[in-house]
Amino acid sequence: MYQALYRKWRPATFDDVCGQEHITEILKYETAENRISHAYLFCGPRGTGKTSCAKILAKAINCLSPENGNPCGKCAACRAIESESATDVLEMDAASNNGVDNVRALREEAVFTPASVRKRVYIIDEVHMLSASAFNALLKILEEPPEHLMFILATTELQKVPATILSRCQRHSFRRIDTPDIAEYLEYIAKQENFKLSHEAAELIARLADGGVRDALSLLDQCSASATIDLEAVYSAMGLVGNRRTAQLMSSILDHDTDKTLRDFNSKDPATLLTELSGLLRDTLMTHVAPKGARSLISGGYDDTTLGELSGRMTTEEIICAMETVQKYTASMRESTSPKTTAELCLVSLCDNTMGESIA
Repeated sequence: MYQALYRKWRPATFDDVCGQEHITEILKYETAENRISHAYLFCGPRGTGKTSCAKILAKAINCLSPENGNPCGKCAACRAIESESATDVLEMDAASNNGVDNVRALREEAVFTPASVRKRVYIIDEVHMLSASAFNALLKILEEPPEHLMFILATTELQKVPATILSRCQRHSFRRIDTPDIAEYLEYIAKQENFKLSHEAAELIARLADGGVRDALSLLDQCSASATIDLEAVYSAMGLVGNRRTAQLMSSILDHDTDKTLRDFNSKDPATLLTELSGLLRDTLMTHVAPKGARSLISGGYDDTTLGELSGRMTTEEIICAMETVQKYTASMRESTSPKTTAELCLVSLCDNTMGESIA
């Protein structure tokens, strides 16, 4: 049975986790030195390794033969936790189990000593979804936890977790992973899976993943139907061929070629066109005003060369003016009886030399 890449390549040890060394080194040290806290809070963007680290930590503290803070992956405890058959290591999704009764049931079970492992571990994902009464019920056991008990909480929205909970947890902040690190990891996975993945395609997928390894692996999975995964294959699989046409359209606008601009627009949905133009102008602005940090700020739908060329042809004021024009017509489109006419007026306005001495 086929297994999705993000599941197949889920990290088994702290050393396997991509791009979170500032966290995994601490967890390895604490595990090796037996200096484990009773409660951890992992926060950060989706797909950056929070739940994976929670499961690795659960294995590491219960492993019968740990290796420098990492779980061995071979002992009975590791195998049981990995296969999710260990009754003393439980994962709860707070998004669907967010009531006080769910936490009370958990609290009643927690007092019992573990049957097959050293520590009973509760992994609560999306913990910010718990209700106020559920948080209060959880707080009571966090205040005076039994020696055999550990909680690992994970959230993408730290600001929604009460301060009383935060103060009783060891907090670790997961960061978005840099594009080059994700691209390198994708190339390693592709080699293991016998995919023909070009370096440029790996970088594009990494940019589109927006700092999340899980999303990157899902995108690679989506592209793997192609015999050779190059830029064209990624653009096609991701539906980004339209983005390239939007960039060409923007180039015609900068040439003030109204005739070509309107002809190129003819095959596009009006609302989609304005949305894509707005996104392209936003990425161009980020490239223009923050060239060093643009890689982490842009959406990833456009390559560096395209954005660099557009950025070089416009001033900051001209980009902002164009963005405001697109936003104005996008807002008016909601009440327009002819969205196509509204989009055409927007394009004519962008091409018109009267928008300053030209957008050029």
